[in-house]
Amino acid sequence: MLAPKAVPPSVMWAQRAHVVFLTICLEDCKNPEIKIENDKVYFKGIGGTEKKPHEVTLNLYKEINAEKSFQFVRDRNIELVLKKKDDGPYWPQLMKDKKKYHWLKVDFNKWKDEDDSEDELGQSEDLEEMMRQMGGLGGAGDSKPSFDDLEAESDSDDEELPDLE
Repeated sequence: MLAPKAVPPSVMWAQRAHVVFLTICLEDCKNPEIKIENDKVYFKGIGGTEKKPHEVTLNLYKEINAEKSFQFVRDRNIELVLKKKDDGPYWPQLMKDKKKYHWLKVDFNKWKDEDDSEDELGQSEDLEEMMRQMGGLGGAGDSKPSFDDLEAESDSDDEELPDLE
């Protein structure tokens, strides 16, 4: 019997002025092969509910600094933080080619537009600190939010609806 053909895993991406975030959405992927190079990222691993082989090469829009990039293999996904080589303008797309891929999506939970990143300018470029804030290296993000400040307010949605006739 032939071995199943490797298919690309679902990949989500977002960016900031200094980094690109990649999330490879593949559960229970043990010992994946990940190669981060200056112009591309290669991923190969077996995972998911059906334990299928997955493989993809991402030829990046611009160069990154592979030595200063991080990877985190988790139970539900694999997260990569790629340090951009140039802190220039935002990339218009992740890949060098402009093709649309069904497995590649924008991660709107992490996305910030160029206009939104003005608040980042005063912060340090320390990736470890950024990962701590995201919950990747422990530290901040472990505390629970307090709802004590919220007051109950009357809302027009709280009024009773009239009976249907």
